[in-house]
Amino acid sequence: MFDVIITGCGPTGAMLAAELRLHDVRVLVLERETEPVSFVRIVGLHIRSLELMAMRGLLDRMLEHGRKRPAAGFFAAIDKPAPKGLDSAHAYLLGIRQPTIVRLLEEHATHLGAQVRRGGAVTGFEQDEEGVTVQLADGEQLRSRYLVGCDGARSTVRKLLGVGFPGEPSRTETLMGEMKVGVPPEEVAAKVSEIGRTNKRFWLRPFGEGAYSVVIPAAGVGDRAEPPTLEDFKRQLRAIAGTDFGVHSPRWLSRFGDATRLAERYRVGRVLLAGDAAHIHPPTGGQGLNLGVQDAFNLGWKLAAQIRGWAPGTLLDTYQTERRPVAEDVLDNTRAQMELHSTEPGPQAVRRLLTELMDFDEVNRHLIEKITAIGIRYDFGEGPDLLGRRIPDLDVKDGRLYGLLHRGRGLLLDRTERLTVGGWADRVDHLADPAAAVDVPCVLLRPDGHVAWIGDDQQDLDDHLSRWFGNPARPDRRSAPTATRPG
Repeated sequence: MFDVIITGCGPTGAMLAAELRLHDVRVLVLERETEPVSFVRIVGLHIRSLELMAMRGLLDRMLEHGRKRPAAGFFAAIDKPAPKGLDSAHAYLLGIRQPTIVRLLEEHATHLGAQVRRGGAVTGFEQDEEGVTVQLADGEQLRSRYLVGCDGARSTVRKLLGVGFPGEPSRTETLMGEMKVGVPPEEVAAKVSEIGRTNKRFWLRPFGEGAYSVVIPAAGVGDRAEPPTLEDFKRQLRAIAGTDFGVHSPRWLSRFGDATRLAERYRVGRVLLAGDAAHIHPPTGGQGLNLGVQDAFNLGWKLAAQIRGWAPGTLLDTYQTERRPVAEDVLDNTRAQMELHSTEPGPQAVRRLLTELMDFDEVNRHLIEKITAIGIRYDFGEGPDLLGRRIPDLDVKDGRLYGLLHRGRGLLLDRTERLTVGGWADRVDHLADPAAAVDVPCVLLRPDGHVAWIGDDQQDLDDHLSRWFGNPARPDRRSAPTATRPG
């Protein structure tokens, strides 16, 4: 019997499997496809996702395969520079191939001990008080304590669970792909500049090695189960630009719509949803993959705590209460961005006004922090503004803060040098560092890097340790373990 079965080995499923394995949870990932995806779509890891990778020691591996770009121009493709002084050590966008992200996260998960089975299509499941029985297409039955659907927008798990997926269907569709062109770059740039002044859903951008990223409106709302062809791209390019630019040798071709939907619930009993299984939206702003990875990061330690037996009673419920509002906000900002891509006079007037407003640093900064998810603040109750927010990668004794979070444990950063995690030392580390670059006495960090408590009182700290990390394993305070940097 497994502790958790995850359906879908995309970025969300692979990240969740790795997070669970940090806590010795027995994990099986079922991927219905027998081979990894063949297309090589380039995606962007935003600031918050880069921070999460750094927290688990994965960032250097990602950087080897990606290309850094400025953290700018995300909101409705309005070309404004990145605000100065973004509060992160990783204030950039990392362009990286999606299959590479999946491969690196899957390798990380399997290295930690997760099992991945390809060709494992789920056709049904039943849950009871003790666990979930999962039915596969070949007739095999598997048993686990929990099931998590990370199986995409057409999620089988969500449909079988009977969770509603309300929202709006696609009204417009867009073709997207990478391919080579047969005309000089100057000709491409001139035509894109001419058309791009009024059509924000049209671009050809050089992507290295002679390839271009091509985005053009589709002729209508089509069947996204059927992939577009190169001829579809040529036809639309000729219709809009008067030339097909001699496009050839496509790397990958796809279409996307502006459907926007949000699952009514993220959890029913022992079955949970994450990533595109829980929310879909247009890709404008490049938030989809990032949102799913961040779901996994939020859920992993909480589900592990439930399985390991130390989770406070409502901890697992906070996955939905924290992450669903974040998804609602992403859906709203993508709705707004799609309106600003419209060629109609009204939306274009609003776009011109917002372009002016983004010259104000506060406006530009707010929108960048929204898109990159570094502005998220979970509601942990009354307290300083830092409470509920992520903490940046601070300078601390002997290095950087994120280097102490590789094991997925909580952390007490103690500038007073007189507090202790006591009976929670089996799940919370302790760093006494009076010179730490934070302007509060002490902070308690959850495994996802969000600030769960601020203060300097031991009893108040104990109350919050109980709130987030359950009952102490032992009552004595004779030892105060110090955080050690993973090897």
